Amino acid sequence: MSSDTPVEFLPLGAIIQSFNVGGVNIVQGFPAQSLYESYNDPFFGETIGRVANRISNAKLNSLNGGKSYTLASNNGVNNLHGGVIGWGKKIWQGPTPVGIKKIGGFEGVDGGESVKFTINSPDGDEGFPGEVEASVVYTVGKQTNENGKEVVLLGIEYEAELVGGAEETVINMTNHSYFNLTGGPSIEGTVVSLATNKYLPVDDGGIPTGGPAPFDANKVPEGSHVPFTLGAQEPDIDDCFIVNEKPDSVPLDTRGQPLTKLVTAYHPETKIHLEVYSTEPAFQFYTGKYISVPEVAGLPARNARSGFCVEPSRYVNAANVDEWKSQMLLKKGDKYGCSVVYRAWRD
Repeated sequence: MSSDTPVEFLPLGAIIQSFNVGGVNIVQGFPAQSLYESYNDPFFGETIGRVANRISNAKLNSLNGGKSYTLASNNGVNNLHGGVIGWGKKIWQGPTPVGIKKIGGFEGVDGGESVKFTINSPDGDEGFPGEVEASVVYTVGKQTNENGKEVVLLGIEYEAELVGGAEETVINMTNHSYFNLTGGPSIEGTVVSLATNKYLPVDDGGIPTGGPAPFDANKVPEGSHVPFTLGAQEPDIDDCFIVNEKPDSVPLDTRGQPLTKLVTAYHPETKIHLEVYSTEPAFQFYTGKYISVPEVAGLPARNARSGFCVEPSRYVNAANVDEWKSQMLLKKGDKYGCSVVYRAWRD
């Protein structure tokens, strides 16, 4: 990327390190890669893989002719975000410039400069079967909105292939950026809206207990993109919201699907707006209750609700649910893929 780019990346975890909008960095992070190695328990900015979110009992129940695979129990009894050293904790190859690309269907975008990060994940990596080659392409561009304000766009495109070691495996990639539009220590006062209030009810460990159901309307209003305000402690949300309620209709590669606006966010004091789009059937929305990062490198401590996450994804634990499994079942000869776009500006 050029020196004046509003977005910066790191080879560690193909991390989004900064995203500057109107003079404010709207993502949580650290000024040096070494600090992520020591302090990034919350997964700030990481590319998550092989499988984002949770896998029940840290076990893949049936792959490659009925075999089961034991994974790390790094979230209670469950596996979270690919294990102890998931893809967000590994060094990727890159960034490699890959020319100019379009960002979704957005018109009037200047720039479109792209870089690519790649990773080879060997057979048995964190317990997962098969050798996988994966990539993420980041594309940064700018446009002018109807009010004459400069809009920064970040396009993200994921791809993965199974190249050896097994006939099938599972994949579910996402980005784990924590957004804070306030320029301060808390997301309090941010006005957000979600594309839906349908979610996957879960047990105490965060594993779905059934299909989509209405979320608590006192926390997330019914309907699409009905605004509500994030307070100092409430609503406390860490749930998977469902955009496509027909799990068997979700292709392994969603890049041919239309982009859906998943989340809008706005802070009335900084006047910063954020929109998150994706081709994915679901997204985890998390209000940051468990963030705990000490003061380091001149940055203040980051505590509960210092950022919120929007993690476009497949259904949680789909690998172990027969009716959902096709969403993330990667077989030899097939490609997994998805697209995400962040769009942000300041009034």
